[in-house]
Amino acid sequence: MPRDPKPPPAAILDIDGTLIDTNYQHALAWYEAFRQHGVHLPVWRVHRHIGMGGDQLVAALTDAAFDAAHGDAVRAAEAALYLAAMPTVAPLEGASDLIDVLRRRGHAIVLASSAKAPEVDHYLDLLDARPRIDGWTTSADVERTKPHPDLVAAALEQVDGDAAVMVGDTPWDVEAAARAGVPAIAVRTGGFARDELTEAGAVCVFDSIPELAAALDDTPLGAGR
Repeated sequence: MPRDPKPPPAAILDIDGTLIDTNYQHALAWYEAFRQHGVHLPVWRVHRHIGMGGDQLVAALTDAAFDAAHGDAVRAAEAALYLAAMPTVAPLEGASDLIDVLRRRGHAIVLASSAKAPEVDHYLDLLDARPRIDGWTTSADVERTKPHPDLVAAALEQVDGDAAVMVGDTPWDVEAAARAGVPAIAVRTGGFARDELTEAGAVCVFDSIPELAAALDDTPLGAGR
């Protein structure tokens, strides 16, 4: 008697920069937050760190001493500035369709974010995602943000630790997935170069979400099909 086919791996989908176009709003919010505290950084340097959690980003762009003295204030300023810009964010092309395609293929779907719950709720509303996914994460689910693996581990818990594949847009997503033992697919929607993503460990890289959706069988998400 034939055995039941192996279920497809779960899809862990990063939200910021992967499904929702937020990276440049975050970069400008961090830029201004640092300026308010006497640190003038070129925006391109800030952008290189988008995708890294705020608990890591301040020290990475300055040093541990500045973070200890001013990090909390900078993070609070960035949160307020980004909140003011949040009405300008929107789903990236094909983001909602990717959820539908993955659902039809039988993948469990978890949307992964370390943002605070009100931000994640806004993103879920923009995507009308709640009825079509199996779960999501927020800052309440993680102690340390990317590139630490906590976020990916929290997403895995929502699918009972089943085999999974991460889809993200930054080297920090890819590194977090690797630390959690999960292969990562990258899309270039966050503004990072193909080489940056592959050097971080991405198994494959796509220029857009529609391009990824059309080639799922050629990625780790096609395993077992």
